[in-house]
Amino acid sequence: MTAPAARPGGWVEQVQFGPSDLVPVVAQDANDGRVLMVAWADRAALLETEHSGYAVYFSRSRGRLWRKGEESGHRQKVREIRLDCDADVVLYVVEPEGAIACHTGRASCFYRRLEHGDWVTVDPVLEPPRATEQA
Repeated sequence: MTAPAARPGGWVEQVQFGPSDLVPVVAQDANDGRVLMVAWADRAALLETEHSGYAVYFSRSRGRLWRKGEESGHRQKVREIRLDCDADVVLYVVEPEGAIACHTGRASCFYRRLEHGDWVTVDPVLEPPRATEQA
């Protein structure tokens, strides 16, 4: 017995979107497991990500879809899309194309570590930030 064919895009209806019809998306490096960034997606961003194979988010500051790397060239090839147990957070397991995930020019947006009550920058800027490359 074969499983019934899923209707295209039907999976997105199982995602629990927040009040703004957005869901948080965590981007994780497929090679080393490092969390690269957290952004937002709407239904269109999730569906385009599945279709294109590249990370697409919804930029709240731009008010539109944001194809990661559209300006910087630092795209994210999506290897897996996962949904958490509450269906309210999405995980993109990605292969970065380029070394930069953060608009600050760093490999990850999580470049500060709490040390003795202070946030300490522990990751270097790899490329000067661009004013246009922000979430």
